[in-house]
Amino acid sequence: MPLIVNVREAKTNFSRLLEQARAGQEIVLVKAGKPYARLMPLAPEPAGRRPGRLSGRVDASFLEPLPEDETRAWEGR
Repeated sequence: MPLIVNVREAKTNFSRLLEQARAGQEIVLVKAGKPYARLMPLAPEPAGRRPGRLSGRVDASFLEPLPEDETRAWEGR
């Protein structure tokens, strides 16, 4: 459940609210009782690509051309 905070209070306690958002708390900023913005933690960085991850899992047949009937199916013929 999000924490609802008035904009004026958010100005006064901005650093504390940022720390709460970083810790996982969703915070909705309201002005005159209407939602204005949402503070929430950033999504974690996706894992980077690792070269060689499929080493030993792909054999030479992976690089062979597709059979003619499968090629036609992919091309929509």
